[in-house]
Amino acid sequence: MAKTNPFTFLQQVRSETSKVSWPTRRETMISTIMVFVMVAFAAAFFFVADQALGFAVGFIMNAGA
Repeated sequence: MAKTNPFTFLQQVRSETSKVSWPTRRETMISTIMVFVMVAFAAAFFFVADQALGFAVGFIMNAGA
């Protein structure tokens, strides 16, 4: 494993981070909003699915009584 001194390492890190294409503030906000929207849709879907399955299981369990 090649060892470099801390100064060289920091120079390499700085060089690599300058190559990264960072998102704009607008892109970050749109992505964040989309994540929250998808989380809300997933939560609603799983809530409805859980309620439907609970109703179905309850109906089946009470059918024999």
